[in-house]
Amino acid sequence: MAETPNPIQIQKFLSGIDYPASRETLISRAKESGADSNVLDALQNIPDKEYDGPTAVSSAVSDV
Repeated sequence: MAETPNPIQIQKFLSGIDYPASRETLISRAKESGADSNVLDALQNIPDKEYDGPTAVSSAVSDV
């Protein structure tokens, strides 16, 4: 299994995103920013809901 990316890696690819943001919006932004497969996999595995900020995204990734 791939290593879970740390929150700083994830947020680097989500910079400039407007919150609240859905899981699909987060994934799209990460792809546009050139995120690697570890980051994209981590985002694809979080619950499909609205996230109100970077902390909520980081929490969801660490809980998966």
